[in-house]
Amino acid sequence: MATFFVQVLRPHPTMKGEEDMVEWQGTEPDELPTAASAIEIAARYADLPEDLGAKLETDRLKTLGTADGPAQRAVRPFQYPAPPCG
Repeated sequence: MATFFVQVLRPHPTMKGEEDMVEWQGTEPDELPTAASAIEIAARYADLPEDLGAKLETDRLKTLGTADGPAQRAVRPFQYPAPPCG
């Protein structure tokens, strides 16, 4: 999907043992294309390590030449549907 993602959860205010979704970004292709774009959102909710950006970019670079596995290939048609014919 060429995106980083950020999920921020907190304990649900009324349902014991459940979580409440506060923020969920990076669900669309290229939505958060850099570690910095994801960190900017996450930093609103947490103190993050100073080297987080470098670690995330290193992980991204390690996977650039990696081929998609069966699960990733199976979901591609749903992520990028073909335009209608006609």
